[in-house]
Amino acid sequence: MVKRAGGALLLDLKIDPRAPKSMGSQLYAAMRETILSGGVAPGVRLPATRTLADELGVSRTTVIDAFERLLAEGLIVSHTGSGSYVSEALRSERPQPPSRIGRTAVRQREPQISRSMGWAFAHFLRRERLPHRPRAFVTALPAFDAFPMAQWARIASRHWRGPREQTLGYGEAEGHAGLREAIATHLRGNRGITCDKEQIFIVGGAQQAFWLIGTMLLNPGDRVWFENPGAIGARNGLVACGADLVPVPVDADGLRVDEAMRLSPKFRLAFVTPSHQQPLGHVMSLERRFALLQAAEKAGAWIIEDDYDGEFFFGRRPPPTLKSVDRTGLVIYVGTFSKSLFPALRLGFVVVPPDLVDVFARVARSFVPGVPTSIQATVAEFIDEGHFATHVRRMRAIYAERHAALVEGAKRKLGSLLEIVPADSGLHTIGRLAAGISEASAAEEAAARDVIVSPLARYSIGPAQANGLVLGFAAVNPREIGEGVTRLAAALEPLAKRGRRRMV
Repeated sequence: MVKRAGGALLLDLKIDPRAPKSMGSQLYAAMRETILSGGVAPGVRLPATRTLADELGVSRTTVIDAFERLLAEGLIVSHTGSGSYVSEALRSERPQPPSRIGRTAVRQREPQISRSMGWAFAHFLRRERLPHRPRAFVTALPAFDAFPMAQWARIASRHWRGPREQTLGYGEAEGHAGLREAIATHLRGNRGITCDKEQIFIVGGAQQAFWLIGTMLLNPGDRVWFENPGAIGARNGLVACGADLVPVPVDADGLRVDEAMRLSPKFRLAFVTPSHQQPLGHVMSLERRFALLQAAEKAGAWIIEDDYDGEFFFGRRPPPTLKSVDRTGLVIYVGTFSKSLFPALRLGFVVVPPDLVDVFARVARSFVPGVPTSIQATVAEFIDEGHFATHVRRMRAIYAERHAALVEGAKRKLGSLLEIVPADSGLHTIGRLAAGISEASAAEEAAARDVIVSPLARYSIGPAQANGLVLGFAAVNPREIGEGVTRLAAALEPLAKRGRRRMV
């Protein structure tokens, strides 16, 4: 770096007028990095703002803005009549990069993590998170293209124009009163759950709900009955609380209570998805529900019911919730707006039995960061004005159409490669792979063709008697589903041929 009367030369600063960031922000970031990395030494005079603007081909206002931000950070100082200089304080305060010898000489220490998290790392936490760009056949994404954005924007903008103390403050720890009342009314009328708003607590998504319940009710090492295969978010949330998960097999009637009793007659918590088993799609039978309630009452255990997509059924009547038949007061119901509205809300809720209301309220006031009041108020009014009910009804028809497109497309093009199991509700279904095709290889080959399918093993915490894939159908339209089926068939055909050769 050459020093001259007009200030240091800074011609290596890169400014891209086509970049999404403003040129002022780009210039500030580039100068900041140059100063902190030692490209301009402490005490060196910087060029005048007019000079630098001419050299870089930007406006003087852009340069002045960058200088003012650097001045506010203390990285440069300005002397009237003399110019701007790199701060002398950087001589002693700038952190020095470690020497090459130091980097190789210091032995890297393995971090010590908890036993439960170590077990999770070994079994499933190293698996990559699924991409969440809509395409065939990504799971857990609703139909963004069908969301009523105009109504949502109108309601949201109205709340941002409301009283600042309501919009900008911390809000109520238990959740916005209007949203809690709206949810209680909706659950009473649509999910058969008798509850008051005092039993409802708003959380930042279902996974936070699982973590909160586990933190409150579990001691490290407590045993938890868990569906195998089962819901990934709940699994991760409970493991983070130190739960000892007991993988319980699932059949067409839901969680095998008899097998759960054999594996662990003493348990503290059970986790189930009775209305639409995640990921297999089974509906828990009434007999199995009563058996689970009796087992929990005998053991003094609690039950978490995850109703993650219960709004979206294709038949005449939705499957009942476990909470609606609970007379033991042991079921903790968890719902989310990630599927019924959109996941970026990070908005969920917990309906707790009356015996837990006081302790949940105390914990919420002390430990739950809360969801922005404006989001909660927007959802509350979205429900109260009838937009939510209209949206859900419309989504049922759209998802039924997209589900049918997947089933019909699979019959035509996948043949015996992948047998799609028709679903009665939800945003996904499963497919059973032909003998000789590895689900892991199938997912890898599909991804190479920009098709996302998830192996059933991804949902398992123990051996599961299944070889198949989970396919979401909600996020893309029927045409894209058809194209996805074609690409998936192209991915599976060579795997099937190799499998047949190995079996001969």
